[in-house]
Amino acid sequence: MGRAESKEAIPQAVTIISTERLRERPATVLAQIAEEQVGVSLQRTSPTIGAIFVRGLTGKNVSLYLDGVRYTNSAQRGGISTFFNLHDSSSLQAVELLRGASSAQYGSDSLGGSINLVTVNPTGKGLRGEFNLSGAAADLSYNSSSNISFGNERTGAAINMFLKRANTFRPARGLDSHAAVTRFLGLSSAIYRGRMPDTAFTQYGGSFRIDHTISSDKNLFFRYQRSHQDGGKRWDQLGGGDGNLVADLRNLMGDFGYLRLVKNKLSVFDSASFTFSYNSQREERVNQGGQGNPLGTVTHQYERTSVWGGSGFLEKNFSNRNDLLIGGDYYYERIKSPAYTFNPLDGSFTLSRPRIPHRARFRTLGLYVQDSFRFADDRVRISGALRYNHGSYQSFGNNSPIVSGRLLWEDDALSVDDFSGRIGVVGRLMRGLNVAFNYSRGVRYPGMTDLGTIGLTGDGFEADFSAASALGGTIGNSASAEAISTGRAVTKQESEFSNTFDASFRYSRKGLDTDLTVFVTDIKNTITKQALILPNGAVGRFLGDQQIVSQRPNGTVFVSLSTVPVLVRANYSDARMYGFEFEFESRVTAKTELRGNYTAIKSEDVADGLPPNIEGGTPPSQGVFNIRYQALSRVWLETGLSFAGRQDRLSSLDLSDRRTGATRSRTQIQNYFRRGACMLGLTNNPDGYCGTGDETVLLSTNETIFQVQNRVLGVGNDNVPLFRYLPGFALVNIRGGIKFERGTVYWAVENIFDQFNRKPSWGMDGSGRNLKLQYSVRF
Repeated sequence: MGRAESKEAIPQAVTIISTERLRERPATVLAQIAEEQVGVSLQRTSPTIGAIFVRGLTGKNVSLYLDGVRYTNSAQRGGISTFFNLHDSSSLQAVELLRGASSAQYGSDSLGGSINLVTVNPTGKGLRGEFNLSGAAADLSYNSSSNISFGNERTGAAINMFLKRANTFRPARGLDSHAAVTRFLGLSSAIYRGRMPDTAFTQYGGSFRIDHTISSDKNLFFRYQRSHQDGGKRWDQLGGGDGNLVADLRNLMGDFGYLRLVKNKLSVFDSASFTFSYNSQREERVNQGGQGNPLGTVTHQYERTSVWGGSGFLEKNFSNRNDLLIGGDYYYERIKSPAYTFNPLDGSFTLSRPRIPHRARFRTLGLYVQDSFRFADDRVRISGALRYNHGSYQSFGNNSPIVSGRLLWEDDALSVDDFSGRIGVVGRLMRGLNVAFNYSRGVRYPGMTDLGTIGLTGDGFEADFSAASALGGTIGNSASAEAISTGRAVTKQESEFSNTFDASFRYSRKGLDTDLTVFVTDIKNTITKQALILPNGAVGRFLGDQQIVSQRPNGTVFVSLSTVPVLVRANYSDARMYGFEFEFESRVTAKTELRGNYTAIKSEDVADGLPPNIEGGTPPSQGVFNIRYQALSRVWLETGLSFAGRQDRLSSLDLSDRRTGATRSRTQIQNYFRRGACMLGLTNNPDGYCGTGDETVLLSTNETIFQVQNRVLGVGNDNVPLFRYLPGFALVNIRGGIKFERGTVYWAVENIFDQFNRKPSWGMDGSGRNLKLQYSVRF
């Protein structure tokens, strides 16, 4: 927000992904731009859904902006970002990743950092354009995009259009490490013949932008985009994890637009900017649980969150030494979320409880002031910001349908007010050497997802405060099926806070550019996911529209949609995250350049030192080392190594998560044996109907259910994770490009040795050996 500054001049740590980087390494989905970047990491739940970790946090803890306009809303899911990949890299000219708490500028949801997508703008007079065509072997994908710009002295317009198709995905060596057949039966996923079914999807969209000069001191900007994803599925809930038959992501769509007026010289201020925005995100999730039960009920949950927003700021420069910025923003959100279930056994439809109550509302208000000072001939810069944050939530029981004589939800409300801020200094110690220190206080208030969610999420089935407390629920001491009650009643969540301290050393001189940052973040009142503990006798009772089908002696409960115990969000503990980030670029010769980075992050619960149950888990230490050779003025070649360490600090939430630890029990093995495995033809089926109980033999090994359970879990064991750690890996890549007069060919061979690669909360293994090609032409 406000004046643009070079990243060396600001105290906060910033990663900037340039236009060149976006074009040189075409990605199937946008989140893949995080690969090989310092301080950030890729999170990929499914072929379509993904996000970016920033300093070990993702989802609800990382805010997303588009040209400085808020794209994140309070209905976003906790550990993933459903709509992040609706954006396409062809529409962007840069990506700015602010590492570390940035609530002073960007408000709630910025405990880990903030991402700003900078879109392409008109390039000048006349007609200009670019067309790109690319493809990749790992997912048999093909992408096309075009950017067209035209204009005159006062008005410019830019149009972007893109279309992509990804087909079935091939992981390393053609094997899926978390496949349901591996998780529950101990068999190789080779039955999928090297490619994972249910991983194909289609995506398309476009945007239109107009920049108009009204007068010498006034400019008007308008941008609108629409994008779609069709055919997406949650592979981790299907054959890639739980073994269910239906887990569709239908009609993911996004509409986003803004109108911005920028004026120079407004009263005593040097410039002013005012923006009005509209943001609509919609999806329909269709799920059938029961681990392959063809007669299990099918839930349909449609959601459309619409957000109207306004923001603005006033800027004043005092003698070129002091920049003052005063601003604010307001966003009003409303969700439309009708839901129903279908019973395949009798063909009936029943209205059901949506994930978030239908017509729930959320309002946010922020007022902030920023200031920066320059001293000693610009050798010292001090900057700071203070922000007031307000958030309010409402849901209404009169919007609930009446099912079996009862409302599916009651009235609920929450109002919070908090302050966030930062202060930092950048000092030039000598020519080329700068040192920076920064302190940020972040705040995140509970959103609609925290307060209203009942339903299936990436970590399992969640219950909200109202439903859990109505049944006398207490908070478990972990997220596992073995959790025991802490004795703390389930209560409505409160705001989270963070204190982040950064110290950076930056050197840039004589062909060497390097940056080392160390940081520590303390998160107070952390909202985590814990197992819900209910009094004995809970079987048969309901959480929303889902009936509790089993309960363990310790009080954990299960519903048919998920293989892990029901979870509840709670302000459970304090967490600490600390680490360091290092990156460098060195020009060895006129033609040779070395580039690399390394990031290491550790997270722990302050009370006991164990990994905290924060959604998404913590990425492992990771890095990259590349050598780039400019053979001729038009030809370049780059080879390198990207690597990640072993991640053995997995929380109880990670271990139970199908995407990471993939815990399984004897009951779940039995269910999959008789249902999902039967549907695949892996077990005997005397009566021709799966799930009836006559499925007794695993055909490939001639084992009974009991023998399979003992082989997979060990004699006498129950609830054993498939993985207690994720192994490290190293991938060798080679890339290159050839420039012609108007066109460029990019090529890459990635993961040359076809090595396994997977990180926490990935719902699919990383790709195996992959050939990428792209042709770009300009006119």
